[in-house]
Parts: sequence; structure tokens; C-alpha cells
Amino acid sequence: MLFADLNYPAIREQAGSAVVVLPLGAIEQHGPHMAVATDTDIVTHLAREAEKSLPGEVLLCPTMPFGSSHHHLSFGGTISISPALYTQVVVDMVGSLLQNGFRRIVLLNGHGGNITPVRQALAVLSKDYDHTMPANIALVTYWELAGKPFAGELPMESPALSHACEYETSMMLHLFPEKVWMNRAERASRPASNGYIPWEDDEPYRGVTLFKQTAFISSNGSSGEPQKATPEKGAHLIAKATQALVTFLRAFGAWEIGGRL
Repeated sequence: MLFADLNYPAIREQAGSAVVVLPLGAIEQHGPHMAVATDTDIVTHLAREAEKSLPGEVLLCPTMPFGSSHHHLSFGGTISISPALYTQVVVDMVGSLLQNGFRRIVLLNGHGGNITPVRQALAVLSKDYDHTMPANIALVTYWELAGKPFAGELPMESPALSHACEYETSMMLHLFPEKVWMNRAERASRPASNGYIPWEDDEPYRGVTLFKQTAFISSNGSSGEPQKATPEKGAHLIAKATQALVTFLRAFGAWEIGGRL
């Protein structure tokens, strides 16, 4: 079911039982070889496939196309909402869904820069609504949900999904090849490894975070190994991500909405 295609009485009828899914994308530079809608395109496709697989169980909202992407602004091609404002935007959107009566809400994320502000939004929503409108509100980032296929498992050749990398480029080659220019795909220059900071995929996370604008850590705005992308790898990744998402949504819909103990 598509939220935007229903009238409000029909939406009210779904509020008590359906899992409502709100995809979160971004419009931002993806190196010189991919369209700026990459994150929005991929997460929207995954959301639609999940909705088709769970008829009557999922109510799919329109994708929020803009994300928190200020770190990409210096390359151009980016439309961004600042982190603090993005947190408030998510709080307001989820608050609207709660007011509509929904109690099972999934924020399906397709952009790494959204993760921190959305987690902050979840903290605010918990503070504001746990005692008055108890609900299960989950942030789900698709590549983290799918796990190993996005973390170096064959057929992928690089260690993990990053940005405009082998993984994202492969998925776009599979889904939207007209939005990929492989003759421009190349590994960017980046800072030397220091043993602590994972600039993209070159070090495991060791509890140390240092945030830099993308222009300081990538010469062309991309990361990873985009030149190794293929449509076949993309088909594999999309299938794994869709399977993981459908499995999660089915389970999430059965979770008890707990109140105070």
C-alpha cells in the first residue's frame, strides 16, 4: 500500500495494524561517475520491493529525498539539511505519523550522513512520546541490516560499502545504468592510514571518531573502488538487501509494543 495514493479514511484504517515505512535518502554528489540521486534511488527501490513483497502489511510513505549532507557541499551537486535541522525534521515527520495513529514505524535509511541525526531524533521522540503514545520506531540502514554481503563477502572485492564505491556503483549499474558513467569511475586519492581513523574502509572502527568534510579525505568525492563495479554485483547486493529488509519488516510487525514495566 502506498501512503500517497490513499485517502485519509483508508490511512486511518491501516494505522492500527500496518508497519509504516518512511524511506530517507539524499541528493548529494556521488563522485564524477554517478548521479546525485543515488542514495534516494537505491533506498526507494528497496522500499518498493519490500512493500510489494508484504501486501497489506506495509504502508509505504513517499521517500524523503533530501538528507544531511553538508560534508559534500564543496563538490557541488548537493542539496542538504543541516544535522540539527534534520533531526527536527525527522521528529516532526514521525510525530505526524504518531498523530495519525501509527505505532510501528520504520525509518529506512539510504545515506550514511543521516544516521547520527536520526538517532538523535529517536532519542527526542522517546522522551516526548514514550509515556503518552508508546510506539516501536526503528532506524534501519539497509547495508547494515544486510550485513556480510555489504562487508566484503564475495563477489565484492573491497572491504565495505562507503560512498560512490564499488557497492553503490554496482547497484546503480544494475538498477539505473543510465545514471552511471563508468569511464569517469576511478579510485580517489585519500589520506594515508593512521591506524585509528577509518577514512572509509581502510581501518576497522576502534572507538575513535574524527569528522572531516569530504573534500579533505577524497580527491574526487568518491571512495572505495568504484572502478570494480559491475551490474552483476549490483543484482546480488540488491537481492540480499531486499531479502534482509522483507525478513525484518515481517518480524518487526509482530513485535510487542511495550509499555512501562
